[in-house]
Amino acid sequence: MLIETEFDRKRHLFRSPTIIQVVDEAIDFFLNSPVHTLPLSAKFAGAGVYALYYFGSFAPYAKLAALNHNEFARPIYVGKAVPPGWRQARNLAINASSLQQRLREHARNIETAKNLNGTDFVCRFMIMEGQESNLISTVESELIRRFTPLWNSVVDGFGNHDPGQGRYNQSPSEWDVLHPGRAWAKKLTGKRPATKTILAQIQNAMTAL
Repeated sequence: MLIETEFDRKRHLFRSPTIIQVVDEAIDFFLNSPVHTLPLSAKFAGAGVYALYYFGSFAPYAKLAALNHNEFARPIYVGKAVPPGWRQARNLAINASSLQQRLREHARNIETAKNLNGTDFVCRFMIMEGQESNLISTVESELIRRFTPLWNSVVDGFGNHDPGQGRYNQSPSEWDVLHPGRAWAKKLTGKRPATKTILAQIQNAMTAL
């Protein structure tokens, strides 16, 4: 095998218009998928990508909520749910209800927040299996890039989990400071983000909508 002695970047750079077309097709499908209330009443298997939409009365989110009153146009959060073994490329459990479980978990977190109401949220999602499951992270990233959802890009921490015993010296997330209620977040003893700073970040984001 020939070993190169000089570096030529062009010989390492991969480009494919086909990938762009496939991702656009997936995004179009996602944005036309049905919208459901939280928590989901249906039980189903599968992994994939999802978005949450807010239309409630929490004052800092007023502009976002207004945009979602007539049509659910601006997600507040975008995420993914992958099947067990996905990150290690093991045999995937296609019957696992990863997506359903993730949405139920989010519904519980929202309901525990003192200043949020689960009835002010809806979700849409896309189940991806077989070869299409390889696009889960790509589609999630593209949705976040297109919509810069508030809880992905401005208010960090909604998707966090209990760090477990011995790790409660961490700082609470911006989301937990703004929306207190999760029992495990109350145990965190690290420095709290300033509410004033979080609200200023939100205001700047709302101005840009």
